[in-house]
Amino acid sequence: MATVKEIYEFINSVAPFDIQEGFDNAGFLVGRKKQEVTGILVALDITGEVAEEAARLGAELIVAHHPVIFNPVKSVTDETLTGRVLLALAEQKIAAICAHTNLDAALGGVNDCLAEALELTDVSQLCQEGVDAQGRPYGIGRVGTVRRPELSAREYAAFVKEKLGSSNVRFVDGGRPVQRVAVGGGACGSMLEDVSAQGCDTFVTSDLKYNQFLDAKALGLNLLDAGHFPTENVVCGPMVQWLSEAFPKVEVRLSEVHREVYKSV
Repeated sequence: MATVKEIYEFINSVAPFDIQEGFDNAGFLVGRKKQEVTGILVALDITGEVAEEAARLGAELIVAHHPVIFNPVKSVTDETLTGRVLLALAEQKIAAICAHTNLDAALGGVNDCLAEALELTDVSQLCQEGVDAQGRPYGIGRVGTVRRPELSAREYAAFVKEKLGSSNVRFVDGGRPVQRVAVGGGACGSMLEDVSAQGCDTFVTSDLKYNQFLDAKALGLNLLDAGHFPTENVVCGPMVQWLSEAFPKVEVRLSEVHREVYKSV
């Protein structure tokens, strides 16, 4: 039988929590470390619906990407959205471990999964930020080569939409065919200069601002906004596999209720 502590230590070995960004709040956020775990639910976010799903399935632990507690919490009541989620977890004795920017940066994490989903080859780091305690390089973003070169920005946007299941893909055509692509799961629009410096012609990320599309156009860079959920949810399936292999006696499931929150027309 596994405990929350043992599962936390495994995740820490894959994506060390000490490499998370300074603004982040990844880690063991809710529960008791000695609690035994027979079931784990994996989801990108811990919403009220995900907490209900975990309780219904009898899962004692939720492993998520986005921290269920991000900003300081001054009270835990049913008068706030965060308070209601935390109360639901506590009342059902469900623990929460959240691997956020550490999982973005770690080898095999969000950005490697995104590069794999988009079928990139010869993948390397976009920006190496350091080396972890085991000597593994880490950093946000990846760079790779497309399998089918010479697609236009519009054609590649359609390919990305299909591969990630995005509801829509906003893009700007930088005037070059797609060959060398950088990816940044989640909101990585601030990395345009890094992408350009790596000699990329295309950047796939999310949550882009108007001025970032203007800047990309000026840099001659194809810039695609494929959505926050689709560019990061790619890690959840592999996380289920990692946990299942590490803890074969624990039932690990991928959330079926958590999906992209918005639709497009």
